[in-house]
Amino acid sequence: MPSTPPRDADLRTEEYALSDGRTLACTIGGDSRGHPVVAHHGTPGSRLFAALLSEQAAEEGVLLVVPDRPGYGRSSSPPPDWTWSDWRDDLEELLDAASIDRAGVLGFSGGGPFALAAANGDRATRLGLISPVVPPAENGLTALATVPFALRVFFRLSKAVASITGPDAIVNQYTDRSVSGPVSNAVADDFHEALRPGASAVARETRTFATGSLEPDRPDVPIRGWHGTRDENTPLAPARSLIEALDGTLATPDADHLGTLLDRRQDALEWLSAEE
Repeated sequence: MPSTPPRDADLRTEEYALSDGRTLACTIGGDSRGHPVVAHHGTPGSRLFAALLSEQAAEEGVLLVVPDRPGYGRSSSPPPDWTWSDWRDDLEELLDAASIDRAGVLGFSGGGPFALAAANGDRATRLGLISPVVPPAENGLTALATVPFALRVFFRLSKAVASITGPDAIVNQYTDRSVSGPVSNAVADDFHEALRPGASAVARETRTFATGSLEPDRPDVPIRGWHGTRDENTPLAPARSLIEALDGTLATPDADHLGTLLDRRQDALEWLSAEE
């Protein structure tokens, strides 16, 4: 399986104005004539997540669309009470502006709840979840979410340390395996772009992951998940329960968090681009 992200020249960034005056930015790559798939980055993450998927998208005939969620990268911050349940409306405006009628929906890690919200609209063809966060989540970051400003301080320090120590310090948060230089750089670029405007977006999302709850209303689309048995970032058991509640199917490879994405990204894009 290819493990090298595409050249930056293979990707382009677009910015779209929403009806309330906010801006949503996204990276577009893959096959320009292919079946659209909207991929939701992790937490923290950004539209630069596309670099980990674009080569596989091109091979599978997928038009890849990866938005910066509100507050990340080049996208405007959302209203104070905004959460993943409001994401569907924002995404529908983006799809209208990009002249995309329907699309497969993919969510990785913290993008999982947002992908599920998007799939509950009438624009989704299929829903794929790779290593999703399932609120209410319990881990070190969600514990920090209970302390005012702690998450912002933590991620500011993480960004500063990563700037000094290099990409491996970021990659090692998500996998124990060795990855290629281009993959390592793509993960680091995604992380740094996520935090470029500050840590407010990741703090907001992590708080909602700690205190929120997903309603397992089943979207009217086929659902498939991939979640590694050695994932220490997002536990397998809640993801299994969620996907079973949604009448989806789940593959459980022997892999960790980032490893599952790298091993199964092509499978996911192939399935998401299949005929309805």
